[in-house]
Amino acid sequence: MKIGPGDEPHEQISVLNPADGSIIGEVPAGTRQDADNAVLLAREAFSSWSRTDATNRSKILFTSAERVRADQKELAVLLTREQGKPIRESMNEIAGFARVLEYYASISGSLPGDYGKSSSYGHMVVARQPLGVCAAIIPWNMPALIMAWKIGPVLATGNTMVLKPSKTAPLTCIALAGHLSASGLPEDVLKIVTGTGEVIGKSLATHPDIRSLSFTGSVDTGIRVASLAAPTLKKTILELGGSDAMIVCHDADLKAAAKGAVSGRFFNCGQTCTAIKRVFVHEQIAGSFINEIKELTSRFKIGNGLESGVDMGPLHTRRQRDLVHEIVRNTIDSDMGQVLTGGVLSDAGSLNSGNFYMPTILTDVDPDAPVMKEEVFGPVLPVTTFSTLDEAIDHANATRFGLGSSVWTHDARTISRAIEELNAGIIWVNQHLRIPPEVPFGGMKSSGIGRENGRNALLSYLEEKTILINP
Repeated sequence: MKIGPGDEPHEQISVLNPADGSIIGEVPAGTRQDADNAVLLAREAFSSWSRTDATNRSKILFTSAERVRADQKELAVLLTREQGKPIRESMNEIAGFARVLEYYASISGSLPGDYGKSSSYGHMVVARQPLGVCAAIIPWNMPALIMAWKIGPVLATGNTMVLKPSKTAPLTCIALAGHLSASGLPEDVLKIVTGTGEVIGKSLATHPDIRSLSFTGSVDTGIRVASLAAPTLKKTILELGGSDAMIVCHDADLKAAAKGAVSGRFFNCGQTCTAIKRVFVHEQIAGSFINEIKELTSRFKIGNGLESGVDMGPLHTRRQRDLVHEIVRNTIDSDMGQVLTGGVLSDAGSLNSGNFYMPTILTDVDPDAPVMKEEVFGPVLPVTTFSTLDEAIDHANATRFGLGSSVWTHDARTISRAIEELNAGIIWVNQHLRIPPEVPFGGMKSSGIGRENGRNALLSYLEEKTILINP
């Protein structure tokens, strides 16, 4: 499988280790011509791949998953080096990539057409066929897992794919594509083109031969991608992040909720779209809950993700670290919250050479503070109290995002109300963050358009053709 641009000279993009700023690799800065060539080759490969029996496509996906599992440690090390997360989290993400491929391999042939008969219209058949060339633009925070979410249903349904990884975390995606190629995926069925969003992303969004585009990233960029894609009327799936709320009721299991808050916020250094980004805790238990999360956070080991026992690595870029710090300082300076712990760039020493930010808990936060409204992509956990469930739900919904929310309680009526009234695409009860590939993933409002994962993801990449036969 040929990855990226051709043999002609290209400007190179350096890939940096977030833990120390060292260069760990380089990839070509692709041009519009590179993107066009990739689409052309993927279109030529579509003819054969779309006619490949679903069973044979599944075998390739299963074999790829098996190869990835066998190479899990080396892939995880590469992921940690370019992204920054602890090796434990990288190991889980690589396993997640394999699991997603296995899921789609297991259901790839399970969507037959529909058939009916009418005395007025005769035989009625609905056939489903692949779209053609699809494209995906993926971010740096969970590159392996999100790559699987994009390519799994596309390849399983007989489409071909041109994928643009993040320019700051492309190496693991390239390595994973190599495993697919070695597992028998025909040449040009999956093309990876490295480069910037302004060049490669724009080229894919506007290309007339791409029939579907899936994008994961920020709201502002998603809006631009959608506007660029609109003139060619391609199907567009947008996953644009969130500001997930966690509601902790007075009857919640306090220790479980505190553990959930800490893991749900500080996983991947807070750089996850479904991370807990706002906590609303009942005033009766607020003091005990805050003490619990403070105690849990105080045990964190911060450092290079390849070091033993590290709980949280650096933020992915220096710019992101500085932005997070600015948000925290603005919250404090405007008297809209107080720092309980953290709020500093690092605790000195070797951490100063990387993009480290100490896990931060903010208390007494004004529900209308920007930190409670917008998506903060970093290790900052703002906490405020509520007295009634109505108040908690209102605050949880008072944001332009609607990706996920969780409620922590054992009361059936509270659970029922939360499920019904929270405006989010995912509602967790007594848990947060976990998303199996079997269920749809996506949000409401500014969190995006469309859904990924689950059985219906296959339908997103199939065109329906209605056939009426007069016998």
